[in-house]
Amino acid sequence: MIDNSEPKELRQAALFWLSEPDPASKAEGVRLLAQAWQSGDVMLDAHATLSAQPPIPGQPLKPELVSPRLVKHRSMNTLEGRATLIHALVHIEFTAINLALDALWRYPDMPREYYADWLQVAQEEALHFSLLADHLRGMGYAYGDFPAHNSLWEMAAKTQDDILARIALVPRTMEARGLDAAPPVRAKLAQAGDMAAAAILDIILRDEIGHVGIGNRWYGWLCEQRGLEPVNTYARLAAEYHAPVMRGPFNLEARRAAGFSEIELAALK
Repeated sequence: MIDNSEPKELRQAALFWLSEPDPASKAEGVRLLAQAWQSGDVMLDAHATLSAQPPIPGQPLKPELVSPRLVKHRSMNTLEGRATLIHALVHIEFTAINLALDALWRYPDMPREYYADWLQVAQEEALHFSLLADHLRGMGYAYGDFPAHNSLWEMAAKTQDDILARIALVPRTMEARGLDAAPPVRAKLAQAGDMAAAAILDIILRDEIGHVGIGNRWYGWLCEQRGLEPVNTYARLAAEYHAPVMRGPFNLEARRAAGFSEIELAALK
């Protein structure tokens, strides 16, 4: 059962857990919220206009958030170096929980399936976070032991006033980069002998294809609703919001499985 203090409406509950600063509590709360939704214990009011009390997202005092160029890369030949990499992945998954919850609560008047999709994403990101955080603890470290950067959430903040820009530039751009990054990161971990971490990366890549696919589906739906051509609209939004330039190598197989069109894949090249 979910905590009695938690709202019994899905979008309000998503905002509640987005505001939670403790990472383990947030992950567990999202898991229980998904269970409550599946069992019918949580309702949906898609039309309510909600407002957040800052600060959001809720996050712990550590890790220290710094510019991406200040995040050090250490050798994979040392335990600390491998822990630094795992820590970076833990932070990405923690941020991904927040991104899914924010997409869920922030935007009213979407179809019921939209909210169910982002709840599923939040639940799976919470699982990824927990798997990686547990693995990091097994290495003798904890989430917060190293600095991290906040680029993912910064793009979410820039696009918060337009759901089309949010879907175009967070799941379809920032998170889609994870499809490209996962295989080489997995290879590094496996080469270093950390097969348990490599197995977690396999789970994450499988699920992230689905998450980016959800982004693609709702981007297409929104473009259709607004009478917009998707490819040109994406180029306009990427320029307007200064999205990072996509650099290869690209995981074309995963991107294709996530629903990117052949036109979009050709444009990457």
